[in-house]
Amino acid sequence: MSAAASSPTSEASAPGASAAVGPRAWLAVAAVMFAVAWGGNEFTPLLVMYREVGHFSAVTVDALLAAYVLGIVPALLLGGPLSDRYGRRPLLLPAAPIALAGSLVLAAGESSAALLATGRVLCGVALGLVMAVGTTWVKELSDAAARASGVPDGGSGARRAGLALTLGFLVGAGVAAVLAQWAPWPAHTAYLLHAALAVATGVWLLGVPETRVVPDGGARGRLRDDLRVPAVAHRRFLRVVVPVAPWVFGCAGSAYAVLPGLVSASAGNAPIAFSGLMTVLGLGCGVGIQVLGRLIDTRHSARASVVAMSIVVVGMGFGAYASARLDLPTALVAAMVLGAGYGLALVAGLSEVQRIATPDDLAGLTAVYYSLTYIGFCVPVALAALSVRWTYAQMFLGGLVIAAVCLVIVATAWRAHLPTGEPDAAATSGETDRTAPTGANGALEASRMG
Repeated sequence: MSAAASSPTSEASAPGASAAVGPRAWLAVAAVMFAVAWGGNEFTPLLVMYREVGHFSAVTVDALLAAYVLGIVPALLLGGPLSDRYGRRPLLLPAAPIALAGSLVLAAGESSAALLATGRVLCGVALGLVMAVGTTWVKELSDAAARASGVPDGGSGARRAGLALTLGFLVGAGVAAVLAQWAPWPAHTAYLLHAALAVATGVWLLGVPETRVVPDGGARGRLRDDLRVPAVAHRRFLRVVVPVAPWVFGCAGSAYAVLPGLVSASAGNAPIAFSGLMTVLGLGCGVGIQVLGRLIDTRHSARASVVAMSIVVVGMGFGAYASARLDLPTALVAAMVLGAGYGLALVAGLSEVQRIATPDDLAGLTAVYYSLTYIGFCVPVALAALSVRWTYAQMFLGGLVIAAVCLVIVATAWRAHLPTGEPDAAATSGETDRTAPTGANGALEASRMG
């Protein structure tokens, strides 16, 4: 447990200790998450365009796609713990303005790799803040509203945050593809539209109440202690969350960055629009399965993670088949299955994290989790670099084998190290909980590690 959690001020700094929270207060935070995710993914379906306009190689374009990880990871790892220390508002309010700046730089870039990389990093910083801080703030606002109404929450925070991000990724990519294919100023219009959205949602966020009251400066303790996230060592995090996390954006990147480039020659006169279609279908399946996540997820086992990895294995198989055939229908099916794997893996990981973390390191552990998911965004550039030696079909089959190994690892931890809220329970002893009943429920109540 972090230093803040064990200090005398922990009660005063508990989430929900501030002003009354309305039942829809979370919507403004979710809107900013949606807008920033829109900006983070609008670049993706334009990869085909940048190969033609900027005359970039496949490796360069995929590297530009992954460049925003350089902004995401520091923002995640610093933003989450710092929001535990200073509150959610001070860390999330800059997200929309940074996303605005990123879109404007991208609009000015067009054929400049340096400007495009800078814009991607700025979008990454904004996305890292909303993923770590926004996810936590949505959960706390949802929990506070549920307490005020007297209705059990049922884990809505994780689902709302996951849906806001996924819908932003989906709509941003779809709109950008349509505008780049058929609207005037194809390299600029989508970014200017997103800039306006960032302004609107950023203004809306100003009215959201703080959910975390922090102690005075003298009682905060050392900053380096707040940056520590002890829950990372939780055995369930290591055995269930870590093996699944890189597949979140490994699946997404394969679905909407790798496959569209492989089949673009078969898309006729609308390669950008087809790339956008694959992105929308893939992420749409991700949204759909997240809606079903409440029925699949349970706090009594790793069922959601096992189902997610099973879908990933099937998706890798379809990816290999699509890479060999290079026809549009097979590529679309592969993107949809991979998108479903992305969506369920994302919400399964968030659910596990929110069960494991204490209130004082929830944002920090969420940040670590998201950082692990973005390892998967290096998949497209890695495959592009390795394609001189292996075919994409061979590499997808290799991914299938690795995913199958991860599936076995998660399955062997089915009910191991479940957090129970007791310091001497399975979370610390390493014993498997054999008494908790299994069943379909999506509850993410305050079952915490002591």
